[in-house]
Amino acid sequence: MSTFAPVKEQLDLIIRGTDEVIPIEELEQKLTKSLATGIPLQVKFGCDPSRPDLHIGHGVVLRKLRHFQDLGHEAVLLIGDFTAMIGDPTGRNKTRPQITLAETKENAQSYIDQASIILSNENLTIVYNSDWLGKMDFSDVIKLSSKYTVARMLERDDFTKRYQDGVPISIHEFLYPLAQGYDSVHLKSDVELGGTDQKFNLLVGRDLQKEAGQNPQVIITTPILEGTDGVEKMSKSYDNYIGLTDSPSEIYGRTLSIPDSLIGRYFEFATEISSEKLIAIKDDLEQGVSNPRDLKRELARELVALYHNCDAAITAEKEFDALFIQKDEPDDMPEYTLTESEKLIAIMVKNGMVASNGEGKRMITQGGVRIDKEKVGDIHLVIEPGENVVLKVGKRKFLRIIK
Repeated sequence: MSTFAPVKEQLDLIIRGTDEVIPIEELEQKLTKSLATGIPLQVKFGCDPSRPDLHIGHGVVLRKLRHFQDLGHEAVLLIGDFTAMIGDPTGRNKTRPQITLAETKENAQSYIDQASIILSNENLTIVYNSDWLGKMDFSDVIKLSSKYTVARMLERDDFTKRYQDGVPISIHEFLYPLAQGYDSVHLKSDVELGGTDQKFNLLVGRDLQKEAGQNPQVIITTPILEGTDGVEKMSKSYDNYIGLTDSPSEIYGRTLSIPDSLIGRYFEFATEISSEKLIAIKDDLEQGVSNPRDLKRELARELVALYHNCDAAITAEKEFDALFIQKDEPDDMPEYTLTESEKLIAIMVKNGMVASNGEGKRMITQGGVRIDKEKVGDIHLVIEPGENVVLKVGKRKFLRIIK
């Protein structure tokens, strides 16, 4: 006896928060067959471990993979450690720098640890494409390359633009979508997930499966979430991200900084609220019924509860109100004992308040650093042993310096 939910019920959950399902008729057929046979679908999501940091933008597609798990299907998290060495050319206007297999392995472990915040371990398979791509010889590569033409590769927007602009395209970049597509052939995946920017790569996988005589995978794309600045896509390099491992207070505070125009998108793609509630929120926004500030506070609570728990969401909101409405300092903050003269920027870096000396200098010149509520303007400031002070960097980072 099958334990899967009815097909329509499965489709309702799967389709929500997606951009495209290609083709949806085949997804319905696969779900119907799965329901009849009791055999779960193999749902693949390939991640590129060229960077180790995950944020709620990555969470959009990871939670879609979790939806399939909740429906009883098998999630296949593919770590593209081999393809990461090639470098995904998606959205690039120049060749991406290559990294080593050792670097991809290290990043991959961080990726898995963070993805486990969202994914269940119950029906999850983790695979590395170096296990099969690394064993291919040159004749295998030639055979794979023969499956696609240069003309079809140049249908890809970023390749077309670079070619027209006279920007070099390395031959190995053409191999990236072929290698990623071959992953689907090797795994015999039924469904593959990815962001909208991965559509071309996912379609290559579908084409290669047809060439191999397999029933081709259904492609499901999810939107690329804009960052808290409302302009660029979410990325740590733009400092507009909300990290999966951020503290409750960081998630809450960063969420409140998003522009009003993103409230609806964040509710739809970054939370798990019901469809009915989502419709009500969108109606309120359209009609101007609700104060955007109140909706952002609700959104912030939803995100903290999703990545931590409900109690943490309540606490984060109280802490935020104490800091920014009542203008208080937190009672509980990390401490740093100063035993000798030390540069302020060095203290900031050492305590994780900024990522680098350069970021520390920018924070000071932009007026984002205060000592005992007084703005710091000297990037060369040296802190001497003496009385205790409170260092504040940005809006939410505090450190008690014990002299």
